[in-house]
Amino acid sequence: MNINLPKHIQFGREICGELLQSERREWWLSNGLGGYASGNIAGTLTRRYHGLLIAPVNPPLGRHLVFAKGDATLIDGDKHIPLFSNRWADGSISPEGYLQIESFHLQGSMPVWRFAIGDITIEQRIWMEHGSNTTYLAYRLLSAGVAHKEPLKLAIKLLVNSRDHHSSGRPWEFNPFIENDSDALYVRNPNWFTLTVKALGGKIKSDMTWYDNFNLSTEHERGLPDKDSHLCVGEALLELNSEEWVGIVVSTESNPSRYLTEALRRNMMFETGQIKRLQAAVPEFIGAPDWVNQLALSSSSFIFKRPTAGVPDGESIIAGYPWFGDWGRDTMIALPGLTLATKRFDTALRILNTFAKYVDQGMLPNVFPGTGDKPEYNTVDAALWYIEAWRAYIATTGEIDSLKQVFPILVEIINWHIKGTRYQIKVDEADGLLYAGESGVQITWMDAKVGDYVVTPRIGKPVEINALWYNALVAMEEFATLLKEPSSQYKKLAQKTKSGFKRFIKEDGTGLIDVLDGPNGNDFSLRPNQIFAVSLKASPLDDHTKSEVVSVCGRELLTSYGLRSLNMANQAFKSYYKGDVWERDTSYHQGPVWAFLLGYYALAEYKVSGDAATAQAKLDPLKDHLSDAALGTVSEIFDGVAPHTPKGAPAQAWSVACILEAWVYLEQEKNKNLK
Repeated sequence: MNINLPKHIQFGREICGELLQSERREWWLSNGLGGYASGNIAGTLTRRYHGLLIAPVNPPLGRHLVFAKGDATLIDGDKHIPLFSNRWADGSISPEGYLQIESFHLQGSMPVWRFAIGDITIEQRIWMEHGSNTTYLAYRLLSAGVAHKEPLKLAIKLLVNSRDHHSSGRPWEFNPFIENDSDALYVRNPNWFTLTVKALGGKIKSDMTWYDNFNLSTEHERGLPDKDSHLCVGEALLELNSEEWVGIVVSTESNPSRYLTEALRRNMMFETGQIKRLQAAVPEFIGAPDWVNQLALSSSSFIFKRPTAGVPDGESIIAGYPWFGDWGRDTMIALPGLTLATKRFDTALRILNTFAKYVDQGMLPNVFPGTGDKPEYNTVDAALWYIEAWRAYIATTGEIDSLKQVFPILVEIINWHIKGTRYQIKVDEADGLLYAGESGVQITWMDAKVGDYVVTPRIGKPVEINALWYNALVAMEEFATLLKEPSSQYKKLAQKTKSGFKRFIKEDGTGLIDVLDGPNGNDFSLRPNQIFAVSLKASPLDDHTKSEVVSVCGRELLTSYGLRSLNMANQAFKSYYKGDVWERDTSYHQGPVWAFLLGYYALAEYKVSGDAATAQAKLDPLKDHLSDAALGTVSEIFDGVAPHTPKGAPAQAWSVACILEAWVYLEQEKNKNLK
């Protein structure tokens, strides 16, 4: 099967056979419905979120772990050789099947293992069916020595569950009704879902045994419950051969395909089609480094269907795997990189129209609602990023019919900000700057809160909020002009904001004040928020001040993987993101490196220097990161000090999006300069 997919990420025994190294490297798959599958190279369960099928059984995002894993044992005559590994609460690793892994690689986004046991070599693959809550686990025999007269077999224990993906299980909390055919099991959770498990190329016998005390080591590090239990509902017995694939399919669909080779071909064609479409639509991806194409391929994993009233084909963006849903701010920041840089224009428009239905009092929801939930509007910047996302969409596509439809909503956003909306968000008539915030509420992107304690309240006039406000006003003037609507009011407001923005400039030439006019005066903390005043399309700064901002951010905050959230000399700086919920959340924006900011830094540097190649080179260290942590994608944050260990969500939408957006734009600028 000749498939043109990135194969940038691959490891041999030196990583696969070292438990901690193979456990820290995780694979993540998604299905376009909000469901996912995840695990690590070793095959142990170290997170509550690891499993072969986490499905939105209560759409759009009521995600539950329904199939935990398939533990395979090779049967060679009277020898039984485990190909799986488990961590247990007593500290043991049993069995140690990871020692049989000869190699691992990603083919596109698909994880592929090669097991070598003497003269026997077996390949294993896992993939999800796009648009279906269905996962396949497949095997084929690559080679076996002449001494093996009897057929080689695999026995696969089938471990299921029925719990929220944020929780842990205990024996007999889940007591399903199981029906058994010769090659299929139907695990029925009454009034909830039915999980179908089929043996493809073999038989299944049923079971009802709970396996208790799996040790979730990563959850232990996070200060969270670290024990789990899963129910073995049966065992699949498969006969290996070199002619065709055998394996299992697990699904919440009523009749998943029994044709394993065809399902694999469909998956390969889907991913190959993704790459071909990207390269056909975006010439910059042709000849791009493998890591860039790998990142481009991963960009689709965050986009999922979210039908809503008035937008039956609605879509949205998962902010990060595994624990985030779709957030207003994150979605709008990620939209240009995930959809416009990759020329998924229809998807971009569906997302924009989906969120238009939820604009209220000039605000966009921070946390997008689940089924039956009410949206939460505790964000001052989501609506401003929404206007920027529309600006980017119009600038990229030139399509204004949709702008005509949404323009009244955008006007409403501006008007509410002028007259005042929730959380004291209101333009100060004295300087044209936007004030925001009240005690006990976190409304900027630095939004960590533990109980009633807001870690970085930033009440007053935050620098990035006012950079976004100015950018929004300039965009609205452009929109109004395009639509032949009155535009002078936006121009006048923008001029006043630009004049007032001078108040942010520090007199000593070290960049911008982080927050003006707070309860305790001005906040001079050196944070990366000022970079947006340079990187956004419309900047309120003069060239000299732009240069100062980029200089201080580069000198004090820049790392290989992003910008620190606070400079190291600050007494509140936290070197490491670790510990329990309190320790982690109180350090979240007090030092950790945020990857999405690296894209904005590169764009800002280019605006100042005019050197696209040098600015783009700032993104190159991500090549190495794609082979660490969540493979083929980008983590949410990193420790604030070297070696900048990846932390937070393993796969973060805006991390991928902002790197991709900056890389494509800077590649285009390089090509312009060569002509």
